[in-house]
Amino acid sequence: MKSYKIALVPGDGIGVDVTEAAMEVLTAAGQKFGFALEAESFPWSCAYYLQHGAMMPTDGITQLRAFDAIYLGAVGWPETVPDAVSLHGLLLPIRKAFNQYANIRPHRLLPGVEGPLKSERFDILCIRENTEGEYAGAGGRVHQGMGNEVAVETAIFTREGVERIIRFGFEQARARRKHLTSVTKSNAQKFSMVFWDEVTKELAADYPDVTVSHMHIDAMAAKMVMAPESLDVVVASNLFGDILTDLGAAIQGGLGFAASANICPDRSGPSMFEPVHGSAPDIAGQNIANPIAAIWSGAMMLEHLGEGEAAAAVLLAIESATAAGIGSRPGTHATDAITKAVKSALES
Repeated sequence: MKSYKIALVPGDGIGVDVTEAAMEVLTAAGQKFGFALEAESFPWSCAYYLQHGAMMPTDGITQLRAFDAIYLGAVGWPETVPDAVSLHGLLLPIRKAFNQYANIRPHRLLPGVEGPLKSERFDILCIRENTEGEYAGAGGRVHQGMGNEVAVETAIFTREGVERIIRFGFEQARARRKHLTSVTKSNAQKFSMVFWDEVTKELAADYPDVTVSHMHIDAMAAKMVMAPESLDVVVASNLFGDILTDLGAAIQGGLGFAASANICPDRSGPSMFEPVHGSAPDIAGQNIANPIAAIWSGAMMLEHLGEGEAAAAVLLAIESATAAGIGSRPGTHATDAITKAVKSALES
């Protein structure tokens, strides 16, 4: 039997709840399709920070490197640890250390789920640059607390970084409906975003079978609301991709349905999978968090590990549950009830 080593980082709040739910379903998938998931849990979280002064130990990255994949629940507890500390202490270091430069987020309506838009037939795959750009962490503050305080945040765009994420987007488009939309704001940002546009046009020559569109971020936000069915693969910078995928989550029914993958395409390190939603401390441990995004993220992990048949079966089981009205509307079913429904559909 094949076996995969999975590093579990449940994190904070409902991250613990949905990680447990997802692993229950993924374990069942392994039993059905003949593989095992050897999961080891790490307590790295805001609670860990309060105890140790860091979100993870100094050798945390080294510990994670030995695994085939990382599964993250959610990180953050703003009442105890500032978000800037928790994010830069755990999630971002993992993405950068393992070169997980491709953040993949699918957006479509599951059967039985009602979105806020008139359009229901959309299937968008957002590809977000994940390791540099606006979240590179370059900058600083001078004269803190004084009247002349200055804060500088510098976006970093390297040719290597831009080329590889756009090429990744082209490859995804080639495997889907052969339409790539590159999102920038080059009319206002005349250096970084013009550079991004130029690289996109250069790479387009290598993909003559893919139709390429260029859109500004504001126009794209409107298009995702007014005509989402016209979109196929969308590629954007770290900040723009972050914002657009939250909009994508909204049009697909909410963050409880939004899955994501942080991919290291050359597989030199493990990739990481996580639901898009936050830790929601106010509902943690109450058995009311929707685990569908977490389970969907787990299906993306199985796909990445090479267990495509199992991944497809998990996604089909999710669709079976939502089509029956279970988990399709926020607050109508308990976490364990949704998990049970998905697991039952998978095993049937």
